Amino acid sequence: MAIQLSHIGVAVRDMEDAVQRWLALGARKTGEEVLESMQLHLVFLDLGGTAVELIASRAPDTPVARFLERRGPGLHHLSIQVPDLESALREAEARGLRLIDRTPRDGAHHMQVAFLHPDSAAGVLVEYCQPRPERSAGS
Repeated sequence: MAIQLSHIGVAVRDMEDAVQRWLALGARKTGEEVLESMQLHLVFLDLGGTAVELIASRAPDTPVARFLERRGPGLHHLSIQVPDLESALREAEARGLRLIDRTPRDGAHHMQVAFLHPDSAAGVLVEYCQPRPERSAGS
C-alpha cells in the first residue's frame, strides 16, 4: 500500500493566537474550514511543503475539547493519505492495530477520514485519509 504524509494536526485553544504564532514561524495560511458535523474550526498552513492543520473545538464536548482538557494544546494527530481507506482499515486491523473508526467519515479538505488508536503508533493518534469520491449532479 502506497502511503504519504498528508498533514500534521495540532490542537489549539485560541485559533487566532495559534495562527499568528505559526505565521511568525514562517508558515503560510492556505485555507480555513468549519466542520459543523464535528464542531471544529480548522486552519490549514503550509510550512515549507509540509501541511499543518490547526484544530480548535467549537463546543465543550467534542473529542478535541476533551483532548485539550487532558493534554493541552499541541500535536493531535498525524494524517496519512492512503489510496483505499476501507482496505487500509481492514489491513491495519488484520495486523493487530486498534481502530477508533471502522468506517470512514467525512473530514476536512474533501477527504474521508478514519482514526487509529494511539496505542497503534507508539502513543500518536493516526488519521488515515482519502479524497472523497466526486458525487454526480444527480446524487
